[in-house]
Amino acid sequence: MSFDFTVKSEKSPVQLVNDLEMTLKDESFGVLWSFNVKEKLEEKGLGYEDDYFILEVCNPKDAKQVLELSKMTGYFLPCKVVVYTENGETYAGMPKPTTLMDHVDHSEVRHVANDVEQRMMACIEKAV
Repeated sequence: MSFDFTVKSEKSPVQLVNDLEMTLKDESFGVLWSFNVKEKLEEKGLGYEDDYFILEVCNPKDAKQVLELSKMTGYFLPCKVVVYTENGETYAGMPKPTTLMDHVDHSEVRHVANDVEQRMMACIEKAV
């Protein structure tokens, strides 16, 4: 079982981030924060060649549900989605919530994580 779900896209990173924000919103996931890593590193005087965006993503209903089941789930919230370039190609991906929540010993948490994972993977596939 792979730790991540990552797919290649023909879109530019900026277009993919915009499209992801829309598909995630359609599934009631909000983007709490969009972090442009390349821009921030350049701002600090550290050159970085590839585009790299980290999106902090949350569905409040799901977050509340897992937090009520186990406070330990907060260690893995919010979910992350990354968009980056490597060797001139664009990728989007995420760590799988099921893999992360396997560290929380609660079957219902794993059930919610599976549902979130399936919905987020569908959002990524739709956006690419």
